Parts: sequence; C-alpha cells; structure tokens
Amino acid sequence: MTDDQPAPRKAGAFDIRVVIAALIGFYGVVLTVMGLVVDTAADRAKTGDVNANLWAGLGMVAVAAAFAISARLRPVLVE
Repeated sequence: MTDDQPAPRKAGAFDIRVVIAALIGFYGVVLTVMGLVVDTAADRAKTGDVNANLWAGLGMVAVAAAFAISARLRPVLVE
C-alpha cells in the first residue's frame, strides 16, 4: 500500500449480511412474541400440537444471530 491509496474500510451497514440479519431478526422477534402471546388451541390443532410461531421465530432469531456474528467476525473490506 502506498501513500496515494486510501486504506480499505469495512462495509459496515452496507454489508448484505447485516441487512438480512435485521430483516430475519425482526420477523423472528414478531413470530416469537406471537407464539408466546397468541397461542390458541385451534392453532395448535392445525400444527399437530406444536407452537409453530414460537419455534419458527426462535429459529429465525438464531439464523439472524449467525448472520450478524458472521458479518462482525469476517467483515467485507471496501477498497
């Protein structure tokens, strides 16, 4: 690297993994809250006595955390 070239910077919020993590995380939190608050016997009967909103929400939160950790540990460098 010479003096006339700027040092590479991190992509930060423009990294697609951050955007994906935010979207999946938001929907995951909404589904988790819905699974905890609005859980009726009719909903459980449709899914074979499984709280589908809760489990799907928790899975989405876990995937969002994986994306966020990946973006944090291995940032994209922009020239």
